[in-house]
Amino acid sequence: MKKTGTKEEFYSDVYQTVKEIPPGFVSTYGQIARLAGQPQYSRLVGRAMSHAPAYLNLPCHRVVNSQGRTVPGWTEQRKLLLSENITFKSNGCVDLKRHLWRLF
Repeated sequence: MKKTGTKEEFYSDVYQTVKEIPPGFVSTYGQIARLAGQPQYSRLVGRAMSHAPAYLNLPCHRVVNSQGRTVPGWTEQRKLLLSENITFKSNGCVDLKRHLWRLF
């Protein structure tokens, strides 16, 4: 987080970024941390996602790790991604070459 920023401000930046991920694409924890201006805080992005208020209705299922792995134990995530025509490689990871959200 920025020296003057708070965890709540970082979470807010994360939620705003996640809200922008379009259907059919995914982002990684690291990519979201970079977009929030804190590239070293990818783990905190994961924590923010696990604490995301339901009323925000965020597409949390569109966030995967840097290899395209989904959240362990969250079987619904894969189903939601498949419903958006996101494809998976034979190792079970999202095909990031096809589906990684690229902003620049």
